[in-house]
Amino acid sequence: MAAKGSDGAPWGLEVRRVVNGRGLVALRPFRAGARVMPIIGRVVTARTVWRWWSSSPRRAANCFRLAGDRYLDPSGQLGAFANHGCRPNVRVVARGDRLAFEAMRAIRAGDEVLHDYATLLGADDVWTMQCRCGWGGCRGRIERFDRLPMRVLRDYQAIGAIPRYVLRTTAESIPSRR
Repeated sequence: MAAKGSDGAPWGLEVRRVVNGRGLVALRPFRAGARVMPIIGRVVTARTVWRWWSSSPRRAANCFRLAGDRYLDPSGQLGAFANHGCRPNVRVVARGDRLAFEAMRAIRAGDEVLHDYATLLGADDVWTMQCRCGWGGCRGRIERFDRLPMRVLRDYQAIGAIPRYVLRTTAESIPSRR
């Protein structure tokens, strides 16, 4: 399933079988800093996402935090196939009510497009999951951004990989415990 932009121009991505089911795979290279694709979906409230946890947990888990108590539901769109990696190659960038993936480093054709779910989990988030990304330095668990190892947190902050609205979920500065 090759993906195309709304203007008909190819995004250069395809949904394929990957390590963890199906995921987004680059059909062409992307340079660091390049926009990889917009994340399209419907804006819903946190209350709606909470209801989905009992009726449709996969749908709830695939939502992207947009700001405060608003989320983007990518059901039926390519964003629903975006998988987590502890060594991601894209970050989520926000512009108003729009989200997009931007390459954090060069992506080769054939690479799976991965983002770190922790970068969208605020300090007020309770969701966690076991990580099965397969990377040698895998953290083993995905949880809110303020529990990232200090080195990873600093690296992400230096490149703007954690959206401001997620950073604002904590009144504290970067934890000094790690």
